Amino acid sequence: QVQVVASGGGVVNEGGSLNLSCTAYGLNFDEYAVGWYRQAPGKQREGLACIWRSHDIIYIKETVKGRFTISSAHAENTIVLQMNNLKPDDSAVYKCAAGMTTCSDHVLRVVDYWGQGTQVSVFW
Repeated sequence: QVQVVASGGGVVNEGGSLNLSCTAYGLNFDEYAVGWYRQAPGKQREGLACIWRSHDIIYIKETVKGRFTISSAHAENTIVLQMNNLKPDDSAVYKCAAGMTTCSDHVLRVVDYWGQGTQVSVFW
């Protein structure tokens, strides 16, 4: 059974940092691209970053580039979204997804599996 699990959310003050992890069970991230998304209340889901580690493909959305990075922890079959200098506007439910496809800029071209969300809250 395939599971994609997002973790690492929490509550931080403005300017703080969080590392979100996306871990897969039952599939190998060498074969799947991984995307990170977020959705705030009343807003549309927003793609943030996409990585296909076995093909050295990495995209970061321009509006978060310089603050967010995406990387791979091979040994743990985990993809990490590192978020620095967080702002209240970054507050949202963050989700990761996997697709046996490539990235279309900073989003997955096709999503095969969604993980559950992890809440990020940033306060002044």
